[in-house]
Amino acid sequence: MRKNKKYYIRKSHRYLGLFIGIQFIAWTISGLYFSWTNLDEIHGDHFLQSPQYLSADIATVSPDKVLASLKENHIVDSISSFQLIRILDIPYYQIKYFSNSSEKKQSVTTEYALANAQTGELRPPITKEEATLIAKEQVIHPAKLKEVEYLEEAGSHHEFRGRRLPVWAVTFEEPACAVYVSPESGTFQTIRHSKWRIFDFLWMFHTMDYAGRDNFNNWLLRIFSVFGLITVVSGFTLYVATSKTFKKTTSKRQVN
Repeated sequence: MRKNKKYYIRKSHRYLGLFIGIQFIAWTISGLYFSWTNLDEIHGDHFLQSPQYLSADIATVSPDKVLASLKENHIVDSISSFQLIRILDIPYYQIKYFSNSSEKKQSVTTEYALANAQTGELRPPITKEEATLIAKEQVIHPAKLKEVEYLEEAGSHHEFRGRRLPVWAVTFEEPACAVYVSPESGTFQTIRHSKWRIFDFLWMFHTMDYAGRDNFNNWLLRIFSVFGLITVVSGFTLYVATSKTFKKTTSKRQVN
């Protein structure tokens, strides 16, 4: 018995549906979660206190003095930013600069330096105790500390992936979250909690980037998107091919 076009359309539609059906479910579930959650809560804004600022009456040394001291102690190729920040009620100059360690300028690296804005004295990176206090300043009270970890590397699925390391990871039992503080820049970096982790996990299925979660242009997603389009088109084609209304319309045209 000769098989007609409808048979092959039905077959292709069925197997394509089985092939990409699970991913379609993942896209739908993740999309529902994204659309039904408050993005501010995902960012952890409800865990954070209002920012604190420096007094306008503080006396500071000239930035020239700090830059001169920096150049004496470090190789400075160029300055990216120079700003006044607050670290535990003390004003500091935060200098982001590029350090060139070769004559051919092939190994330029981004560095940070912190200098007391009242004395001009350069200081070492933020300590564990300071990072803990900075983190406690960020989150709502009462803050019950769980652990503090110094991260020098983070995997492709880590919640701090793609960001500058090292970093202090300060984890709290109450509120249940992790606060990340940079020892180099002396500042709060980000906050992570259970809702963010669920969002991040579902985001991996949504982007189909099972290697690093954040690449929206990977080939697996592209291939499944094309197959999804083919499945939908084959479904419409199958509907038209088996529709009684369409058959009646076609028959009338042939008679006329």
